[in-house]
Amino acid sequence: ALEPLSVGLAIGVASALTGYLSHPRFYCSYVECCPRAGQRLNATALKAQLDNRLFGQHLAKDVVLKAVLGFSNNPSPKKPLMLSLHGWAGTGKNFLSQILAEQVHPAGLRSKFVHLFLATLHFPHQDQVKLYKEQLQNWIRGNVSACPSSVFIFDEMDKMHPGVIDAIKPFLDYYEEVDGVSYRKAIFIFLSNAGGDLINKAALDFWTSGKRREDIQLKDLEPLLSVGVFNNKNSGLWHSSIIDRNLIDYFVPFLPLEQKHVKMCVRAEMTARGYAVDEEIVQAVADEMTYFPKEQKIYSDKGCKTVQAKLDIHEDL
Repeated sequence: ALEPLSVGLAIGVASALTGYLSHPRFYCSYVECCPRAGQRLNATALKAQLDNRLFGQHLAKDVVLKAVLGFSNNPSPKKPLMLSLHGWAGTGKNFLSQILAEQVHPAGLRSKFVHLFLATLHFPHQDQVKLYKEQLQNWIRGNVSACPSSVFIFDEMDKMHPGVIDAIKPFLDYYEEVDGVSYRKAIFIFLSNAGGDLINKAALDFWTSGKRREDIQLKDLEPLLSVGVFNNKNSGLWHSSIIDRNLIDYFVPFLPLEQKHVKMCVRAEMTARGYAVDEEIVQAVADEMTYFPKEQKIYSDKGCKTVQAKLDIHEDL
């Protein structure tokens, strides 16, 4: 027969072990958990990532850093954070959204709390807009219920059928709860090429007038973007109630990239591959890019989008 003391000791040890194994810190070191309430972003880490990985985008860095940290440090935000990123392909919109997602949820785009929607993949048919809106509402409701600090990224907004994105308008508004669910800790990010021409023209005007690129301020571009995107029939935000209700916190412009920024992308890619930076290869890759306007050849027409593929060719050689 077991002695009472032995039984009690065994039960005590088992209880202690069970408590340790079920402790959030231990459990969450092996299984991804939603961030705890009040958990803040690491401002130093986010700034370092933006400085080291995103090139030529002083406006985007400054706006997003301040917006995200302010949102994270607010214990009781009145609404979710809503960012709309605009600019031509290859300027860093996807890159920035990935960096932000990684800071909120370390697994980034692989996290079960980060959700990426592609307009041409998830919402391809115009005659099914009503169905898409219902599915989108149910999907967001379910995921925010599971993790209040969920991140939702909508790419290809310029290819989304008008009206689809208005389905999430109730979740972006100034409500404490919608059907018993609070969305105020969530982050929504739109990525769009719409407005890219307006941004490029403004950047070129600054260059032509002899002003520094770094002198371009958000106030020079944000009003143009909000009106331009709202009235752009090729934008998923055409006449959107989300803009009409001023629910987008920031329209974030991504400037066209100059050759010096392309070179920075090449160096970063070489370093990421474990290579020593070879300036001859850096220059060769940059020279293979095409630039606009045709006469001045100031800006890369694909940003840094084809840098990896062009570097692959030089790697083979």
